[in-house]
Amino acid sequence: MDKLLHHISEAFSTPITNPVLVFTIILTIILISPIILRPIKVPGIIGLILFGVLLGPHGLNWLAKIDKDTLQGNGVDAIDLFSTIGLLYIMFIAGLELEMNEFKKTKNKSLLFGFLTFIIPISIGFPVCHYLLGYELLPSILIASMFATHTLVSYPIVNSYGISKREAVAITIGGTILTDTAVLIILAVIVGAAQGEINQDFWVTLGVSFVLFLFIMFGIIPRIAKWFFQKIESEKTAHYIFVLAVVFFAAFLAEIAGLEPIIGAFVAGLALNKLIPHSSALMNRIEFIGNAIFIPFFLISVGMIVDVSVLMKGPMALIIAGTLTVVAVTGKFLAATATSFLAKYSKSDRNLIFGLSNAHAAATLAIIMVGYDREIIDENVLNGTIVLILITCIIASLVTENASRRIVMAGHQDDEHIEHVPEHEERLLLPIANLDTMEPILDFATLIKSKKSPHPLHILSVVADNEQAERNMANARRNLDSMAKYASGSETDVELLATIDFNIASGIGRTSKDILADCLILGWPSATSFIDKIVGEKTESILNRTNTSLFMCKFDNPFLSNKSIIIFVPPLAESEKGFEYWMEKMLKLAGELTLPLTFVCNNRTQPAILEVLKMLETSVPCSFDNYEDWDNIYGLATFSNADALLVFVSARYGDVSYRDSLDGLAKRVGRYFKKQNLILIFPSRRENQHIDDYEDVKTAPIFRKISREIGNMFTKE
Repeated sequence: MDKLLHHISEAFSTPITNPVLVFTIILTIILISPIILRPIKVPGIIGLILFGVLLGPHGLNWLAKIDKDTLQGNGVDAIDLFSTIGLLYIMFIAGLELEMNEFKKTKNKSLLFGFLTFIIPISIGFPVCHYLLGYELLPSILIASMFATHTLVSYPIVNSYGISKREAVAITIGGTILTDTAVLIILAVIVGAAQGEINQDFWVTLGVSFVLFLFIMFGIIPRIAKWFFQKIESEKTAHYIFVLAVVFFAAFLAEIAGLEPIIGAFVAGLALNKLIPHSSALMNRIEFIGNAIFIPFFLISVGMIVDVSVLMKGPMALIIAGTLTVVAVTGKFLAATATSFLAKYSKSDRNLIFGLSNAHAAATLAIIMVGYDREIIDENVLNGTIVLILITCIIASLVTENASRRIVMAGHQDDEHIEHVPEHEERLLLPIANLDTMEPILDFATLIKSKKSPHPLHILSVVADNEQAERNMANARRNLDSMAKYASGSETDVELLATIDFNIASGIGRTSKDILADCLILGWPSATSFIDKIVGEKTESILNRTNTSLFMCKFDNPFLSNKSIIIFVPPLAESEKGFEYWMEKMLKLAGELTLPLTFVCNNRTQPAILEVLKMLETSVPCSFDNYEDWDNIYGLATFSNADALLVFVSARYGDVSYRDSLDGLAKRVGRYFKKQNLILIFPSRRENQHIDDYEDVKTAPIFRKISREIGNMFTKE
């Protein structure tokens, strides 16, 4: 017993050196970080860094970077290895995900913005660092060049608002390629100068090796990659290993050429850009493994270096952090302003450019880490950069969301943002949860289903993958059979689907994609357990895993008891992709039940609804009630009556028409209208294309309220 206790105390003595335990702790951090920080909407990139600070040498001292010279071979150096891979991975993905086609379309304006967003932050940053903060020449140039980089953290917001094809967005993406490339070249020169190698031989060697490096990367590697992908087509695992080998070969080649390895990884991304489609399975593997393992390791290792106590030792550290943040934001705002003035863009476009280019994340962190490792910059700058990343990511998210909303309100969305579901192609999916409530839901699906569609109603039962899975699957099949018998009564064709998955929401999301479902029809959410509330309720999980229209139904009374249908339509609902689809379904329902429709909406949404009604040439009697105070959802109760079927149109978090008052709408509506038939609609949305899972920033309600004021600051006429 004593031996066991001694072994346990030895394993848990700090800093922990047992490689298995170290790996377990880091994987646990990667697992729980998004779960804990999701409710307060802390960006993932900052969350992992904060855990690194907490458990690192300057925090609880559970984890420590071991001196390789004194403790070689104990296994803990895996942290350094994985964090190095993560650093290279970040730069590789940055190069891989850049939109080259968009750059070609707006080449001249992209060059203009790329030049301005590079030169203006450096022109402001260098004198501030050198003369105001008192840094030497090389650190000042490095910090100033860091201001010129940006990461497209808020691009998913633009995409969800349906304005990703806008010229202002395209030139910002193009400018990213130019400014990041220029900064990486400056980094190579600074590192060379720091090592005392700047002379004529240095420039000749750098020039020749750089040209040779580019020739290999853009002349030889793409040809080899193309041949490999074609010849070894069936070996999908080999494709990923090949890509990984190219990344590390490029990083090594860059080092041989006298450049930084991160430059090699970035160039590898550019070289393979055309060969790896953004929506391909290979791209999915690259992003998945990077975001699951390598990038989190790197972010945690950055946190382990940060010493928060430095900020408490005196005002200088706080002054540096504040100054860096102000200069970074000011430089990007002036660059966006100058570009919009020369290109004759509107104020909303200027704010869009500023919002997209203001965030400093992956590239900034990569450059600062190289400078810190080479002892070019000090701890104050490293800590200040972490503060800068947090603040600029939040500002970028707020400004982009505000500018996107204004552009949408002005009626400037991409044409393809509207969803057109051909009636003869429509597929409906009905996941079974509670047999007692499924019969009226099946009736509802039968009523709204397109009569031109040859596809049956897909009824799904998802069984949890546990020791009871086999028995539960047998029960699921019995339930499905009883639903098939009920459906046969109305001569409705159904297809029965049963699947096993570790997670119910995951099973529904996967099946929805497999059958290309146009609409999910679910029962009303039941009370959730404490664990569900922490990890994410099933309904919210399903919403996050699917992009299709979702109808949530509570039919406690027969449809015959309803005398009208009242639809509550929030502002900007007409800008959602699935607007026309749910309109068509509700008109079909009203027509089948021979009920009049009343739309409760604001003055801006009413013309859009009238336009769809005209297009669909409906004979359903429709009327309108005006409501403007959509931040007060309970005010809608004045428009309802006891014998009406109430339909609430909501939106997924981050969508165009989403607002704080829609949070937890199902619970509030379910409690308030206990005895009425209810439908809650979440319109379909465009697939969210994240630049990087650990850079995505979705603002918390408090920040969204602040964003209105920030938006007003930038848009005052």
